[in-house]
Amino acid sequence: MGWKAAQKLITHWKILRGDNVMIIRGKDKGETGLIKRVIRSQNRVIVEGKNLVKKHIKQGEGHTGGIFSIEAPLHVSNVQVVDPVTGKACKVGYKYLEDGTKVRFARGMYASGAVIPRPEILKERRKPRPTSPGPKDTPIELVLEKTYDEKAGIGMPDL
Repeated sequence: MGWKAAQKLITHWKILRGDNVMIIRGKDKGETGLIKRVIRSQNRVIVEGKNLVKKHIKQGEGHTGGIFSIEAPLHVSNVQVVDPVTGKACKVGYKYLEDGTKVRFARGMYASGAVIPRPEILKERRKPRPTSPGPKDTPIELVLEKTYDEKAGIGMPDL
């Protein structure tokens, strides 16, 4: 089974990496886990320790072969976010608080309406920002150089 692109991609994702979700369909139905990875090109998510499948790996140079258990992706429609108050699966809605911040909240039949906090793992960057300038970065002296001043006539075009 190879890689397959989704027919209709989800444009606005309500499930994020690091969310606590419940699997609502499949062999792990009713179990909860954290989302390890979101594959937006396939509308799928990988849940930590769930939907395990056997993978046969051939022995090669530098690694041993054998049969390993790996986590297979689940379609996003087969998981729902867990309500932080009731512990049941619920839908996710968005609303604005009085101070103007946009938050996710639990909605649905058995939902409490509580705010679902943003996962802490999203505050960390997967690839850290470079600390030293690279070969294509503009030096700070050239960035701060004043090249236009209307009153002094610097940088004015000749018309």
